[in-house]
Amino acid sequence: MNLVNLESVSKSYGIRPLLSDVSLGVAAGQRIGIVGRNGDGKTTLLEVLTGVEEPDSGRVSRQRGLLIGYLRQGDDLVDTHTVREAVLGGRDDHEWAADPRLREIVSVLLAGVELDRAVAGLSGGERRRCALVELLLGEHDLLVLDEPTNHLDVEAVAWLAAHLAARPSALVVVTHDRWFLDAVCQWTWEVHDGVVDAYEGGYAAFVLAKAERSRQAAASEVRRQNLVRKELAWLRRGAPARTSKPRFRVEAANQLIEDVPPPRDRLELSRMATQRLGKDVIDVEDVDLFRGPRQLLSHATWRIGPGDRIGIVGVNGAGKSSVLSLLDGSLPPSAGRVKHGRTVSLQHLTQQLDDLPADGRVLETVESIRRVTKTLSGQELTATSLLERFGFTGDRLTARLGDLSGGERRRFQLLRILLTEPNVLLLDEPTNDLDIETLTVLEDFLDSWPGTLIVVSHDRYFLERVTDSVWALLGDGQISMLPRAVDEYLERRLPAAVESRVVAPRVPGPGPSSPGSLPSEPESQPGSQPAPGVPKAKAGSAEERAARKTMARIDKQLERIGAREAELNQQVLDNPTDYERLAELGAELSALAAERDELELEWLEAAEVVE
Repeated sequence: MNLVNLESVSKSYGIRPLLSDVSLGVAAGQRIGIVGRNGDGKTTLLEVLTGVEEPDSGRVSRQRGLLIGYLRQGDDLVDTHTVREAVLGGRDDHEWAADPRLREIVSVLLAGVELDRAVAGLSGGERRRCALVELLLGEHDLLVLDEPTNHLDVEAVAWLAAHLAARPSALVVVTHDRWFLDAVCQWTWEVHDGVVDAYEGGYAAFVLAKAERSRQAAASEVRRQNLVRKELAWLRRGAPARTSKPRFRVEAANQLIEDVPPPRDRLELSRMATQRLGKDVIDVEDVDLFRGPRQLLSHATWRIGPGDRIGIVGVNGAGKSSVLSLLDGSLPPSAGRVKHGRTVSLQHLTQQLDDLPADGRVLETVESIRRVTKTLSGQELTATSLLERFGFTGDRLTARLGDLSGGERRRFQLLRILLTEPNVLLLDEPTNDLDIETLTVLEDFLDSWPGTLIVVSHDRYFLERVTDSVWALLGDGQISMLPRAVDEYLERRLPAAVESRVVAPRVPGPGPSSPGSLPSEPESQPGSQPAPGVPKAKAGSAEERAARKTMARIDKQLERIGAREAELNQQVLDNPTDYERLAELGAELSALAAERDELELEWLEAAEVVE
């Protein structure tokens, strides 16, 4: 029996039907990803599933006693509460840190967030992470998540994917993160034109099935088909990590794309970029960079050449946006220099959405920049056709900029920047608020854009799709190139992530930690003074001998656990794309962590008797 069933459900807002006679269900343990254009009804479907909204017609039935956890795009956090009260129910550090599962969730997703800080002072991204943690700390039969990867860095997205894949609860998730869809989901639902089409598999399987359906139906939208075929070619040729677990016939995929060229002609783009830019683009020479009291770069040197397509990764707060500001000249270095080539025409897409004139109109504003633009192949595109490619059709062509939604404003920002024909483009989290269809249009546009591209994004799929090299801020003051891209970044970050979980507090009893921050050190360590009230055994007594035997036994057990954890961590590195195996490894690592926690607590209690 399904956990939730929708039977002939319809739902409209105003005169627009978002769901028309939809019938579907969510089974226990099933993981479903939902895709579709902005405004086509993805969030409405979630609200009907969870009971937040009632359907106009049809029936929604839920299993008796069903526990549903729903992450909305907004949050229900109370501004007057502290993070500890809002997320942890006021629990002290020793309470939540004693549970390895809770400790891992808090340590990963609330890194850098002070627990005794007021919710009212949090940024939008911090509030989002707090709401996600509050949800994951609970036990639910069905998790419903609306854009859970927003405001998470690449590392946290990878952790969340593994965490959700290992949870026994069913999952329904709306996200534009295509890597996340492939890593987590067993089914994909596409919401469009009031209907919901179901496809078995993650995003790669969805792309193939959609391409085959389009071909068989001889659809009239030739450009849309070409985009799907082109993206499929990328999935099969340019991203081998995503093809290790296909849920479709490889022969059919190869036949479909045998005449499709690579997404972009790198040699031709590089040649044209050199013509537009010359040999010198941006040189970072022996630079020190600070953001407040924190040093982000130390004697860093970096040469960016014509036609380079670079992705930048790093944890939240590592300084990625600051590096882009350094490159565009708005943030001067404390030492060293940043040199721009003479012909550089640079545009920087920031994360801000407040730089559009509210009274301007969509088409008029675009035409004031450029009425006609040429593609790499020489094709002329009018302002109207460009706007249509980016999703502005009908009455949206004459809409006021101030009336645009967040996703529409982001699309318009991108188009406006591209129309100025820069030869150096800096993009800071360009995928925020964009649906998958718009992302494929942007990727297609960038495929024929001859210039130097530098992208900061938590969207791993987008990074791998549009860039040729990945560089990382690893906290050592340098910008390091990663030959194996995001996989190498996650491997390098793994020891730090493991360490951050190992050093979380293991406290035998209540005890204060430093106020306002996540604890990072145990309250007691071997060799420290025993806690007040713990009787100390006499030297040579039976109690002391028993305690020493206990400590020796535990040392051997901890050594065995450490060796096994090392084996499992190596297997994690050896199987980065086998998500079923990663889930098994994660479960065993969690079990070992729990066993180690109990043994260490027992060791500390014995040590307090001996010393």
